[in-house]
Amino acid sequence: MASSTIRTLLADHVALVTGASSGIGRATARTLAAAGAKVVINHFHQDEEADSIVHEIVEAGGTAFAIAADVSDESAVDRMFDETIDRFGTLHVLVNNAGIQSDAAFAEMTLQQWTRVIDVNLTGQFLCARAAVREFLRRGPCDVSVALGKIVFMSSVHQIIPWARHANYAASKGGVKLLAQSLAQEVAERRIRVNVVAPGAIRTPINRTAWKNESALGELLKLIPYRRIGEPDDVAKAIAWLASDESDYITGATLVVDGGMQLYPGFGEGGG
Repeated sequence: MASSTIRTLLADHVALVTGASSGIGRATARTLAAAGAKVVINHFHQDEEADSIVHEIVEAGGTAFAIAADVSDESAVDRMFDETIDRFGTLHVLVNNAGIQSDAAFAEMTLQQWTRVIDVNLTGQFLCARAAVREFLRRGPCDVSVALGKIVFMSSVHQIIPWARHANYAASKGGVKLLAQSLAQEVAERRIRVNVVAPGAIRTPINRTAWKNESALGELLKLIPYRRIGEPDDVAKAIAWLASDESDYITGATLVVDGGMQLYPGFGEGGG
């Protein structure tokens, strides 16, 4: 794809990226802005980090602003969408990226650990998607995109692969998959596209212990047939494509970005 096409892939779009102050969200915000979108940087009180990505986008000639909101709080989500519409007139793309981990052995996991992960990772994606769908339907068709609106849910390979000591996280991501598919089925006739991106091991702060030194990285790479850890930009590029008209006939799908982790590499030589 020519660089000029990349710069205009999302021209005149307004995109909201939740959890955009670091990691995959930050890379996604940067990539969408480079593709021509005006970007709303959602964060959870990471003011300095959010301001820095806004500055980076603006310095590169893009348009962005930051807004703090807890995606698990219905009133905060409503205020975030109201401000987005007040500033930019509407919304065309939602990237439902915000997520957390709170790991524990199952017998030791507290209700608070369970609830907080489900609230952010699953309920938060529901609340933001509902607000986005309401705005798409309110606005109606536009000249910016063939679709009425595009939503990309952030899941994980752990919507497929079980993960001991992470039952809350895996349950939330399994829920995200069927939430997105059910929504896609419901709104496809309104020309709203809903898809899922499921990353594997990506070099982000949330999983720093898995790649922070040579020994940890070596163990991690045993799980990845492609033999490298993913970078946030690997995921961001996939999201930008799903948010564009280049993928207009795709809805209800999961795009796995994992270097083959879901292939269970331990069975690559017959399971021995």
